[in-house]
Amino acid sequence: MTTETSGTVRIEDDGTGTVRMDRVYPTGIDDLWDAVTDPTRLARWLVVSLEGTPVLGATVRAQFTSHWDGTVRIDTCDRPEHVCVTMTSDDGTTVTEAWLTAVDDQHTRLVLEERGFRADEVADHGAGWQVHVEDLGTALDGGFPEPWLPRWRALQPGYVASLS
Repeated sequence: MTTETSGTVRIEDDGTGTVRMDRVYPTGIDDLWDAVTDPTRLARWLVVSLEGTPVLGATVRAQFTSHWDGTVRIDTCDRPEHVCVTMTSDDGTTVTEAWLTAVDDQHTRLVLEERGFRADEVADHGAGWQVHVEDLGTALDGGFPEPWLPRWRALQPGYVASLS
């Protein structure tokens, strides 16, 4: 189990937190797009349950493997390069964006950013999104992600330290 952080976290001038993940996956852009937008594929690495039809402008209810539970409004959906959603739960509202860029025919860069959460949650969100993007890689390789919480616990102190 890794404890090395691979994302970046920061506190913005307005006091909110931002997490950014940047990773290249060994797959084409269309395949990665489907993995981050298709409900069946999302179920392999991120979403435990989904109620509603995720189309542009719609709001769906979702629960993630990280136990996040709330609504997701699809604000932008520009296949295969950009998706932006507004996520609302009891803890507040954040915006999450994903940008996909083909590196070549067999590799695609995913840059994922979540912003707008409380500053004291930065390390938690950093560790959480790192586990999620690692799980995406596992799913793309045909595997099944390991339990989420122990991996989050191993990564969270590194994100705390990165803020010092």
